[in-house]
Amino acid sequence: MNELTAVRELSPQDFLLLGVNDLAYVKKTSEEGKELYLVFSADGTQIATMSDHDIAFAAVRQNGMEPLSVH
Repeated sequence: MNELTAVRELSPQDFLLLGVNDLAYVKKTSEEGKELYLVFSADGTQIATMSDHDIAFAAVRQNGMEPLSVH
């Protein structure tokens, strides 16, 4: 089996687990006219709310994860 075949055989659950301990997603939103940055784990669980993009990314990195922006 080559790598391409192996990827095609991953289940939806397998995809959920990819990066679960290594990635966090940062999504910009607004509430009552204020910009907020929501931080989510790779499984979609919200883990933080920050008031600044750079602080959100720094917090993710400080916890040993790689931040990714969600648009």
